[in-house]
Amino acid sequence: MQASKKRPASQLDSAEASTSNKVSKVHPFFSKAPAAEPTNPSSLRWLKPLGRTCLHGVNLEPKSSTKVAAFDLDGTVIASLPFSAPKLEWHWWNPCVPAKLAEAANQGFVFRGYTFPSDLGCIFVSYAIIIISNQAGLKSTSLEKKWKEKLGLIAAALPDVPFRLFAATAKDRYRKPMIGMWEELESLYAEDGVQIDKASSFYVGDFAGRHYPNSTKMKDHAATDRKWALNVDIPFKTPEEHFLGKPPDPNFKLQGFHVSSLPSLPAFTPFSSPLLSPEPTLELVLFVGYPCLGKTRFYRQHFEPAGYLHVNQDTLKSRDKCVKAVREALAAGKKCVVDNTNRDASTRRYYIDAAAKHGVPVRCMWFTGSLELAWHNNLYRAYALPPSVAACELPRDIVPMSAFSSFKDDFEEPELKEGFAHVKKVNWVFDGTEAERKAWSMWLQLDEKKGG
Repeated sequence: MQASKKRPASQLDSAEASTSNKVSKVHPFFSKAPAAEPTNPSSLRWLKPLGRTCLHGVNLEPKSSTKVAAFDLDGTVIASLPFSAPKLEWHWWNPCVPAKLAEAANQGFVFRGYTFPSDLGCIFVSYAIIIISNQAGLKSTSLEKKWKEKLGLIAAALPDVPFRLFAATAKDRYRKPMIGMWEELESLYAEDGVQIDKASSFYVGDFAGRHYPNSTKMKDHAATDRKWALNVDIPFKTPEEHFLGKPPDPNFKLQGFHVSSLPSLPAFTPFSSPLLSPEPTLELVLFVGYPCLGKTRFYRQHFEPAGYLHVNQDTLKSRDKCVKAVREALAAGKKCVVDNTNRDASTRRYYIDAAAKHGVPVRCMWFTGSLELAWHNNLYRAYALPPSVAACELPRDIVPMSAFSSFKDDFEEPELKEGFAHVKKVNWVFDGTEAERKAWSMWLQLDEKKGG
C-alpha cells in the first residue's frame, strides 16, 4: 500500500486551520491514500486544547448526535507506522476505511425506535464520527505541528465526513483507558441538549488484548482500547470486525490490575480488641501502609470523632516536625494518630521512643493493600473521581510511582517486638454509592505495557 503524496507544511495548520490545494476527480473514498490534492480547502480546525493536554479538532461542522461512532486513529483508521517513518507519511489501515467512515456518518433512519432504509416519515439520525487517540509521543512543539499537518492530510481525504478529534498528549485523565476524552464529549453534547445513547454507539480500536498462546499469530501489544470501551460502557469492535466484517475474536485477555480480583475481607482484624479503646486512654496510634490506601479517610471516620490529633507529614513537611508534634501532643495529654506510610522499623522507632518517654502505649494500624491497589486508588482520586466525590474534595495531584516502589523496596512488616501494644490489620473496603463504585471499578492505567 503506497503512502500519500505530501503537501508542504506551509499549506497546513499555520494557526487554527489546515489548508490544501486540488485533487483529481477520483473519489477519495476508494483511494489507498490521498493520491492527489483535494478540490476544496481542508476544513480541519484546531480548537482550544481541553485541560491543556488534550488536543481538540473538528473537520467540517460535526453535529451532536445521540449515536456516536468512535474510532482509534493509529492501527484503526490509519496504519501504524514505525516512529522512524517520515512524520507526514500515512495510509489507510485498509482501502475501505474512508467509505466505511462516510457510511457511518450518513446512515441511520429512525422511526418509533426502529431503523429503516427509507426516510419516508422517519427522523434522520446519523452517527457522529469521533476519533479518540493517545498521542503521548508528541513531546515537542515541532512534533505536534507535524502531527497536525498529517491530520490535515487525512481530513482532506475525507471531504464529506464531519468528525471531531480528541488526542491525549500526556499521561493524565485524558489518556485511554481513562475516560476524560469521553467526558469532554458528553459535556459538549450536553450544551446542545444531546445525551448519547451508549447502547446505539460503538468504539473501534486495535488494542484489544488479543493473544494466541502456542501460536505464531501476532498478538496485540495491549488491551487499552477494549478497556476504554468497557470503562465508557459502549460496544467494542476491532478494525477487522468493523471494517472487514469478520466475526468477533474470542482470544483476548485483559492484563493488569482490576478491582474484581480483590477478595472480600472484613474492615479490620483481629476482632479480639476494639478499634478504639472504650476508655479515654492516652495513646499513640501509628498508621503503616502504601500511599492511597485510605489512611486519612480512616482517621476521619474513626479517630477524629474520638478526639485524636492528626499528625501528617504531607502537612508538616518533615519527619522531624511530625516527631516534635507527637512529643508536644503527648506532653499535653492528647492522644494522636501518625498518618504517614511509616515503612520500616527504623522510621517507626522515632515515634515509639517518643511515646515511651511519656509512658504512653503505641498501637499499629497496618493498611494491608497491595501496591497495585494503591496505584489504582491513586489514579482514581487524581483522574477518575465522579462529580459526587470531586465536589466534596480538593483536587489531588498524582502521586509518582517512585513513592510506591520505594515503599515496597524498604517495607518491613510491623511486629509487636518493636514496642507495639497491638498490631491491627486494616483491609481495603470501598465505601461509596453504586455510581461511585462503578467509577472506582474502571480499568485505570497510564501505561499498560509497563503495568501501570
